[in-house]
Amino acid sequence: MRRAFALLLVALALTACKVDTTVHVQVNADGTGSITLTAVADAEVVAQAPGLAEDLRFDDAIAAGWALTAPAATDTGGLQVVLTHEFATVEEATALLQSMNGPGGPLHDIALTRAVTDDDITTGLAGTLRVDGGIDAFADPDVLAAIGGSPYADDIAATNLRPTDVVTFTFSLELPGEAMTPAGGTPATADAALAWSVPLDGTSADLATTTVLAQGQPSSVWGTVARIALVALVAWCVAAVAFIAFVARARTQRARRRQPGR
Repeated sequence: MRRAFALLLVALALTACKVDTTVHVQVNADGTGSITLTAVADAEVVAQAPGLAEDLRFDDAIAAGWALTAPAATDTGGLQVVLTHEFATVEEATALLQSMNGPGGPLHDIALTRAVTDDDITTGLAGTLRVDGGIDAFADPDVLAAIGGSPYADDIAATNLRPTDVVTFTFSLELPGEAMTPAGGTPATADAALAWSVPLDGTSADLATTTVLAQGQPSSVWGTVARIALVALVAWCVAAVAFIAFVARARTQRARRRQPGR
């Protein structure tokens, strides 16, 4: 994925081009979920690199279990690529995020956690967002070495464009329950997504977030079963008392009939 994104970055050597990338993580209450990476190149990139869609290669990502939505044109004439990977546990999600980030990506010490008690489910995220080395951090080092570094950097500087004018990276997170520590993300409500924009000036953004989901009452099905069981227990107790009373009465009547003179 990083090599494919590097090809998008090479197109930024042409002024006024822009690539927006979003990584969205969704964690469900049971710990399953998905990671979705969306990269959108604007119309200028497509115009200057018309064969870009055919040049992108995702064989390694597909082999690693990522599902690819083929590159498609956007309404504004750009190009969008979407990759998705489902996970069964938060530990698997952590491993996936670390693998897609690589050693120099913007996600530092990223980790998802989950703890379950009888009362609630606590889901947490730890890590920081930081870009070391400018927009080179989003590209594969081998690709940059093959093309001789960053040919687009001088062009960007010559036009007085800031890195954020040509590249944006957003990390968004959707956890079950109510956010208790939203850190530096946008304000969140229960079951809402948090989002952070990656600073490209070398500063850090703290991702520390915790959500708590109350376990609540038993489901309606089990509640109904419990009520039926209680009614059955009460009925059994009543029937048992009635049977005992019947047996005692029958014995008393038999005893009276056996007495002389009766």
